Amino acid sequence: MQAAVVEQFGKPLVVAELTVPTPGPGQILVKTEACGVCHTDLHAANGDWPLKPTLPFTPGHEGIGIVTALGAGVTAVKEGDRVGVPWLYSACGHCEYCLSARETVCADAQFGGYTRNGGFAEYMIGDPNYVAHIPAKLSAREAAPLICAGITSYKGIKETQARPGEWVVISGVGGLGHLGIQYAKAMGLHVCAVDIDNGKLDHAKKMGADALVNAKLGDPADAVKKITGGGAHGVLITAPSLGAFKQGVDMTRKCGTCVLVGIPPGEFPTPLFEVVANCITIRGSFVGTRRDMAEALSFAADGKVKADIELQPLSAINKVFERLARGDVPSRVVLDFSKR
Repeated sequence: MQAAVVEQFGKPLVVAELTVPTPGPGQILVKTEACGVCHTDLHAANGDWPLKPTLPFTPGHEGIGIVTALGAGVTAVKEGDRVGVPWLYSACGHCEYCLSARETVCADAQFGGYTRNGGFAEYMIGDPNYVAHIPAKLSAREAAPLICAGITSYKGIKETQARPGEWVVISGVGGLGHLGIQYAKAMGLHVCAVDIDNGKLDHAKKMGADALVNAKLGDPADAVKKITGGGAHGVLITAPSLGAFKQGVDMTRKCGTCVLVGIPPGEFPTPLFEVVANCITIRGSFVGTRRDMAEALSFAADGKVKADIELQPLSAINKVFERLARGDVPSRVVLDFSKR
């Protein structure tokens, strides 16, 4: 099989011929149809984070495909099922976090395309207890971005605890943000989109945003407060920018919640007096649980959310990474394994 492998951090991936893996007990083999490309894949390939993957490894945590073989003892899926192997590859299942449906922070969690080989390959191994079950109405290409960008933005909006009819800000209208706008509208929320690019803001309007703010034109927090009558009840920051993080807290209404999903380098500049005096909650949100996954996919299967995708073959992965690094990917790239 072909796979795009990280052999050295910071170097181009090597598209190599590897042996098709054999599923062991409690594992499944999935023939990849499509795999989304996420900025996290670029971080993994560069070794950017303190806990680095073990070299060599295959990135990709938005892989969708057909189950072609079952290891001993597997009953949760059957051959022929379409599944996704997501970022949350597996967890222990019995710690306090797993038992309270917070398995993404399990100390023994494994991550697709990071601590386990992922979907930049024609076949991948998955854990049947943690794969995403893809609704029949969604194709592999449509579903791929939803099992990372989709669930991350959807869970982030849930974590704001904003209620239907209230205002949320989506800061950053890119791969996550354009999906976040659609999820927020489907959840009955009013949406103010914030970005520094007028083209992305035009896109946000097409996605259903009720109001637009260009953060380069004046104080974006003042603009949001005028639009929302005092600040947004919930703010979701998807932009990997410390400036966006500071602005996000300033945009948050008294007693509101600012949720962080982007991970920019550096220290978060928290305005402590305003946070305390205004009873603002700042909350991190890390992808989403299996229940969140099912909900996020259900919105898409009902036609309420659709990722903007650009199809590329696996052989183009290094060019895609170059574009990601310079911010030249407007929404989501999906590797299409029907193409060479």
